[in-house]
Amino acid sequence: MESEILKMAGDARAASRAMAALSTAKKNRALLAIADALETARPAIMDANARDLEAGRAAGLSSVLLDRLTLTDSRFNAMAAGVRQVAALPDPLGRRVGKKQKPPNGLAIEKRRAPIGVIAIIYESRPNVTVDAAVLCVKTSNAVILRGGKEAVHSNRAIAEAMIAGGEAAGLPRHAIQLVRTLDRAAVGELVGLDGLVDLVIPRGGESLIRAVAEQARVPVLKHYKGVCHIFVDKDADLERALPLVENAKCQRPGVCNAVETLLVHQGVAAAFLPMLAGLAQRRGIQVHACEQARKIVPEFAVATEDDWFAEYLDLVLAVRVVPGVDAAIEHINHYGSHHSDAILTASAADARRFLKSVDSAAVYVNASTRFTDGAEFGLGAEMGISTDKFHARGPVGLEELTTYKWLARGDYTTRK
Repeated sequence: MESEILKMAGDARAASRAMAALSTAKKNRALLAIADALETARPAIMDANARDLEAGRAAGLSSVLLDRLTLTDSRFNAMAAGVRQVAALPDPLGRRVGKKQKPPNGLAIEKRRAPIGVIAIIYESRPNVTVDAAVLCVKTSNAVILRGGKEAVHSNRAIAEAMIAGGEAAGLPRHAIQLVRTLDRAAVGELVGLDGLVDLVIPRGGESLIRAVAEQARVPVLKHYKGVCHIFVDKDADLERALPLVENAKCQRPGVCNAVETLLVHQGVAAAFLPMLAGLAQRRGIQVHACEQARKIVPEFAVATEDDWFAEYLDLVLAVRVVPGVDAAIEHINHYGSHHSDAILTASAADARRFLKSVDSAAVYVNASTRFTDGAEFGLGAEMGISTDKFHARGPVGLEELTTYKWLARGDYTTRK
């Protein structure tokens, strides 16, 4: 008997061909209908989310994971508004990437953006990912197969049912959006192995999930394993302004991938800045793991181990290291970091240029919080996640990153000589 996953992938492949023929206007109407359907289903979705939260508390989920799982009224409003924002964005499909008019062979050749086809999204915890992933794929004429985590099973089902009903009522092809309902982990292995039916897999979640998907996949995977993000406080940084920036990067939402995990401090300002950091840590409940040099200044900091420099805490924990200068900061980041988001706080134009040029990360900042690495903050609208890969997308994955391209050639019964 044909498996459920294989059938879903075959249905998605058929839907992707129908999606490719949709006009921008029809896709936008479908997206607006999806937003309306979500609003109509709000009571059912919030009730389903409450059931997930109750189960999560009973299972002992941490406060950080419960925060990821929670749909507040403001988050629901932002989720629905995000659908409408995607509808309002320009359609990248058909956009000319490059053109070479009449090369010597007589052809008129151009390169234009095209759908990828069938995209599988495998994710944990956050119910809003169900919406973001689906609507970005609809806008780019990709069929999507969603596989959420067990923590949000009721939320994801309620959200998916509303989107599917709203989209299909507005003319979206059947099976353009599908949700894997089984929680059997074997379903993930089968889904990511369907070369020829699934064109791209995007995992969103913890490092263990992403590595498991990457190891099993027989189709391309767009990923980031973790977000070990850094801020370097340079010798001439404005320390009074640096402290609230570090607080923003660490404390605003500690459980997300663009939160800062390691703070590097120039040895020239360590004696002044680290006591300020200790006050912030006490006030906000941050546990600091520090190098020996930093602990000589603030002895109450915990001892950092080698593992701390690689750690993605996703919690109110911060690794701190004193470094001799910008070159040492760059070396630390490139060695221990995850190539996600890293920042320098400085008044030195030369140090800023060196940092921007030499740090090998998807997003590099001068005098700004790492928390800005986000599709909406970058003007992309909703995003599929943050990629630390270098092919084919890097950083926030928005509409353009969910397309490929095709070469279009026009001749006059032209033959090759």
